Amino acid sequence: MDPLMLGLVGFACTLLLLMFRVPIAFSLAGVSSVFIFIFFAMRSGGFDIESAIAPTLTMISSNAFDLVHSYDLSMIPLFVLLGHIAYHTGITTDIYHAARVWLKRLPGGVAMASVFGCGGFSAITGSSIACASAMGKICVPEMLRMGYDKRLATSTVAVGGTLGSLIPPSVLFIVYGIFTEMSVSRLFLAGVIPGLISLVGFLVVIYIWVKRNPKDAPADTTLLIKGDRRKAAIRCWPAMLLFTIIIGGIYGGLFTATEAAAISAFSVIVIGSLQKRLNWQQFMQSIKETCTQTTSIFFIAAGAKIFVGFVALTGMAPALVGLIEAADVSLWLLLIMIAGVYFLLGMFLDPLGIMVLTLPFLIPMVEGYGLDLIWFGVVIIKLLEISLITPPVGLNVFVIASVTKPSVAVYDIFMGVTRFLVMDILVLVAIIAFPILSLLLPNLMM
Repeated sequence: MDPLMLGLVGFACTLLLLMFRVPIAFSLAGVSSVFIFIFFAMRSGGFDIESAIAPTLTMISSNAFDLVHSYDLSMIPLFVLLGHIAYHTGITTDIYHAARVWLKRLPGGVAMASVFGCGGFSAITGSSIACASAMGKICVPEMLRMGYDKRLATSTVAVGGTLGSLIPPSVLFIVYGIFTEMSVSRLFLAGVIPGLISLVGFLVVIYIWVKRNPKDAPADTTLLIKGDRRKAAIRCWPAMLLFTIIIGGIYGGLFTATEAAAISAFSVIVIGSLQKRLNWQQFMQSIKETCTQTTSIFFIAAGAKIFVGFVALTGMAPALVGLIEAADVSLWLLLIMIAGVYFLLGMFLDPLGIMVLTLPFLIPMVEGYGLDLIWFGVVIIKLLEISLITPPVGLNVFVIASVTKPSVAVYDIFMGVTRFLVMDILVLVAIIAFPILSLLLPNLMM
């Protein structure tokens, strides 16, 4: 069988398994291993099983070995641990409470505070789904109790949770950097301005929504006394310190992203202990949650690494690049096609799965067009961010629906999210049209 045809059949089998909800780590690793074996068995013209065993095992083990021995990969458990400890000690929720005090007088102030809280949570944890889950339990019931419209209350936290994809530290940026061999530090900095623009865009949507429908967000009647704003701001110093360590340290050239992960993880343990907000039970719970989440990510990454080897072996990526070049596809049409693929895959895959499945094909195409891979990384992460709230399977929407008490129908959450999707698409267009938004900080770092 022709190697390219073998590759296409293998890719189709992978998609089929994913449609049947087989975990992506097993889909990628299993199909790739089988078809790599078939490739080596058929290369002599027949089907020599014995001669295929050694090269198949060598290729699979070497790809997995190269991944797990990646220095950058150590950032993932460190940042995940940072996020879980910050959550258990209440450091992340302090940002929400401070924003609520300061934005009290604005239309939809509590909804805006929820977005700020999600942004702050994301800036520490780097996980969109964890952010939506944690903040959904805190913010949504409070807004519903105050009489907020259920679509506004749930959708603000669902979209706010997506900020974890862009605002560093982002697990998706780390994985992207590993697979494209780009600097994770530069990727972190590239996500800052687009992430802040997304946050401001969400605030604008809330403001317009409440201005047009004041009954959807009753005024916050909580009484404040003198000094409440100052006290609320002071309580946020741990979160601000951690964010400064990560972004300020990287931008200032004091340490690498991996060193920032280690220092910030150590710092949050010290802060939580000194403030007596972290006990042994919470610490062990954070360790357990970190191990579970990190293991899942590592399995997916290892399967993806084997899949990358399979794609290279069968020549699928060069064939796709040649097809695109022959069709003389314009840059904007290419980006529209990529966006369409991501929205389609977002219907049944999580963001990490989408990225590791598509990068082996996209990176050669992007390099063929001479595009900056740092900028393209921000575009990809923004697309993944949008997929988290896109019907019919927006993961953040279902997370919010599962943690909200009293329950809110998924349909209502999606209806609320629709208004924010328009803003998300506008921000995506701005990121594509003005690459300087992504490249300004990384270029200044150099």
